Amino acid sequence: MSKVKELFGISTDLNNVNWTEIIDKQNCPYLNRKCLKNRKSQADISIGTCTMQHKDMNVIICPHRLLQNRQIFVDCIGLLKGHVLGNQIHIVSEIQIPGGNVDYFLVSAKDNKVKDFVGIELQTLDTTGTVWPERERFLESVGCNNYDIEAINSNKPYGVNWKMTAKTILVQLHHKIETFEHLNKHIVLVIQE
Repeated sequence: MSKVKELFGISTDLNNVNWTEIIDKQNCPYLNRKCLKNRKSQADISIGTCTMQHKDMNVIICPHRLLQNRQIFVDCIGLLKGHVLGNQIHIVSEIQIPGGNVDYFLVSAKDNKVKDFVGIELQTLDTTGTVWPERERFLESVGCNNYDIEAINSNKPYGVNWKMTAKTILVQLHHKIETFEHLNKHIVLVIQE
């Protein structure tokens, strides 16, 4: 059984998937565009791994995976205290504020003026090593012709870097919270349960 649990947003447990076509397209269904996670050594190749098995659990390793059905934005609407019926809702990504960039802002606007907003930070688990050999072994196992033979034979492992993930988000929030407190606005951290 593969340790790759989702590749380009598709469960690896599904049958009758044309994985060659999926790999060729390199499409992220959560961004509706080419996957942004590229190989460092081959920038034109998207890795596409959303979720991996680690020990006895499936862990999300790509933050865009958290965008499924845009549910995180729907869940944050109630935090928009200045939002009223008739206001427009906008989703804006990667806005720089004092303390760093915020992944997303959910904005309530009327007559082209911001009435309220919520900051949204996405955090998934960092990996150590490389998931590439596991991805390539999966592709070989499903008969895909587009795989890296050298990677299949590699014994390079991957793991989950729990401590680094925790440190990263704590430092990011520490730097950004002051700005949100000053503005009396919410910032939401989205993580896997």
